[in-house]
Amino acid sequence: MRTKIAIQGIKGSFHHQVAQDYYYQNVEVDECLSFEELVDSLLSGKSDQAVMAIENSIAGPIIPNYALIDKNNLHIIGEHYLDIHQNLMALKGQKIEDIQEVHSHPMALLQCMEFLKKYPNIKLVEDKDTAETARRIHQNQLKGIAAIASKTASEMYELEILAPEIQTINNNMTRFVIIKKENSFVEENEINRASIKFELDHKRGSLAAVLNVMSDCKLNLTKIQSLPKIETPWKYSFFVDVTFEKYEDYAKAKALLTIMAEYFKVLGEYKNTKP
Repeated sequence: MRTKIAIQGIKGSFHHQVAQDYYYQNVEVDECLSFEELVDSLLSGKSDQAVMAIENSIAGPIIPNYALIDKNNLHIIGEHYLDIHQNLMALKGQKIEDIQEVHSHPMALLQCMEFLKKYPNIKLVEDKDTAETARRIHQNQLKGIAAIASKTASEMYELEILAPEIQTINNNMTRFVIIKKENSFVEENEINRASIKFELDHKRGSLAAVLNVMSDCKLNLTKIQSLPKIETPWKYSFFVDVTFEKYEDYAKAKALLTIMAEYFKVLGEYKNTKP
């Protein structure tokens, strides 16, 4: 039986492309129009694993997704990096001058803002998914409306690319994580990246002490992000990604942080695939 993969968006989306790259071409997907729906697909057993965007090299981390993984006790079992190429597309036969509105996911609009600033008369409309916007334009034959999406989406939904590669920065990469309801066993000698969460006592030097432990244990801090605890004012959770050469170094740090932190949790231990 084939593994079913939940993706945010529909076929032709960047999540779909990652699913094809990570699991190979012939993959069965459950199309979800929100990350909450994606999580529900996993929790209900409708899908076996899921692909979730977690950070972008231009727009930064998607903190609500870390919170979703944490809140629902999901496990990160892998990661995949994808070069993002954004294209402006519309029904065939139109020019940019004919476009009155551009619809796309907020992240896609943000990644293309320098290009879009050249057309101040065009209204920008946030939508749930890049590929779903392209499909809707095709299905309803919407003139005067363009989408920002992948080249694959333009081909699948028979749209013409009016302007290719419109992302502000050419080296525009998104990191996706592979998540699962139950943890997957990975050989220790293959693990060289971890995503963790901890909470600290609100006193001077507590965070500095934790960072010193990470440094002493030869961990490379690749990301740290704080998120306020809604139920406890002025208290924060820290979501951290680290890489390391030896699992033993990470295990030592993990043991120390478990003692030092008021709360400590591992979101995932997996293989670093950053290019």
